[in-house]
Amino acid sequence: MKKQLILLALLASGSACLAQRESAETGKFEPTWESLSQYKVPEWFRDAKFGIWAHWGPQCEPEAGDWYGKAMYEEGGNAYKRHMELYGHPSEFGFKDVINEWKAENWDPDRLVSLYKRVGAQYFFAMGNHHDNMDLWDSKYQAWNSVNMGPKRDILAEWEKAARKYDLPFGVSIHSSHAWTWYETSQGADKTGPYAGIPYDARVVTKEDGKGKWWEGYDPQELYVQNHSLSGHIWNVWDWPQGTSVPTQKYYDNFFNRTVDMINRYNPDLVYFDDSVLPFWPINDTGLDVVSHYYNRNMRLNGGRLDAVVFGKKLQPEHKKAIVWDVEKGVPPTGQPEAWQTCTCLGNWHYDRSCYVDNWYKSAQTVVHMLIDIVSKNGNMLLSVPIKGDGTIDDKEEKILEDIAAWMDINKEAIFGTRPWAVFGEGPSTENAAPLDGPGFNEGKNVPYTPSDIRFVKKGDIIYAHVLAWPDNNEVIIKSLAPGNGLHTAGIKRVELLGAGKVSHKLSADGLVVKLPRGKRPNDISFVLKIS
Repeated sequence: MKKQLILLALLASGSACLAQRESAETGKFEPTWESLSQYKVPEWFRDAKFGIWAHWGPQCEPEAGDWYGKAMYEEGGNAYKRHMELYGHPSEFGFKDVINEWKAENWDPDRLVSLYKRVGAQYFFAMGNHHDNMDLWDSKYQAWNSVNMGPKRDILAEWEKAARKYDLPFGVSIHSSHAWTWYETSQGADKTGPYAGIPYDARVVTKEDGKGKWWEGYDPQELYVQNHSLSGHIWNVWDWPQGTSVPTQKYYDNFFNRTVDMINRYNPDLVYFDDSVLPFWPINDTGLDVVSHYYNRNMRLNGGRLDAVVFGKKLQPEHKKAIVWDVEKGVPPTGQPEAWQTCTCLGNWHYDRSCYVDNWYKSAQTVVHMLIDIVSKNGNMLLSVPIKGDGTIDDKEEKILEDIAAWMDINKEAIFGTRPWAVFGEGPSTENAAPLDGPGFNEGKNVPYTPSDIRFVKKGDIIYAHVLAWPDNNEVIIKSLAPGNGLHTAGIKRVELLGAGKVSHKLSADGLVVKLPRGKRPNDISFVLKIS
């Protein structure tokens, strides 16, 4: 009897250590690449072309740029210096305490989403969590969330309400899988100076240390998840398992539960994973489990129609049949057979005051030119507009958005609902395009656009030619429409300059020659010829 009681106690103890997973929705899709390859990108997403992203959370509070929660623990770096200036040493004031500084006191999601809608966004993304491991909703499985602390508001719920009000499909980005390695810097200590050898807070702080403090009752180790051996420098170990300390099953299950909880609460139309392929791939199938649940649930809610979109990075051809390829801060040099997306931002991913002070933001022209290039290659653009910790965007960002809106007012029919033409473009930029670097990262590496750089899309029998610079002689020659090249055989009856009306044209051996009106241009960014 005594042996039986001991055995039962051991079993009970073991089961207590195992996280019980949320129920996974069953249906058409199984958590395998073969099954998920049945996926078809919904037409609404192919029509949409342009989304705006609020990549916003507690790391925006110091206004010191991306990856602050990691970089503040890197002695001598810019984020470390900023942290010392604002808060003191990270052994005494860690990232957990930065969360308490983030109040979002001026955040008005309705105003922001209304603005994004007016700019031309066809879908809206909110960040659900970042590598800092804080959930920005009323999370069942992460006590470190925005309802319990910081703003003490359900960030996702309020973003979703605004998105639904303005009839924008709602997306959520999930970045937390990499907290396991990302926070490893927080286990260190200064090597020099007065704090040399004193451990940073995440290495030593416990739940008991919170008595009498703002975080009383919360366990910092649930935020930092650093009760494991170090992996090494993150840039060498971003992809699993390349030198990483492999996560535990408890960690996988927690990620699954948090993500499924988010999906079940907010029914997002799109889910973005900041991961190579999927979370924990290829060392674990948790990402596949989440996607199959999401697809099956979406189909059930939509009467058997799958309208959901999932994104992952660095996809192989077999993966692109199951989810949508996301390219970070870059554009493929050629057109793509499958729908895809570029994610980029006006400045830094998390709000960076230096982008404002030093005028480092992308111009409206840069954004629009990227959008045109992306759409011609069968892609969409997701543009992050950095938000300050208080929940507002700055005046320079607003001006950029207003300039984009002005361009859209004239030219949006040549973006939304279009499809790639026979060729994506012509001109010097098509001949010398920079290759992608890893997950993307070829922004700014291409040659400047000239009046000879043209991008094409179509809508039915109409061809839209985006001319990326105004020619000094007010004449455009479109070589791809030269007689006899086989790209367009239906004849050309009318050419219209969007925003100005019909323009004269003729066919020559060199191509379609278009005479542009002298005087005021429709806009200063780029212009569109509507050819029918």
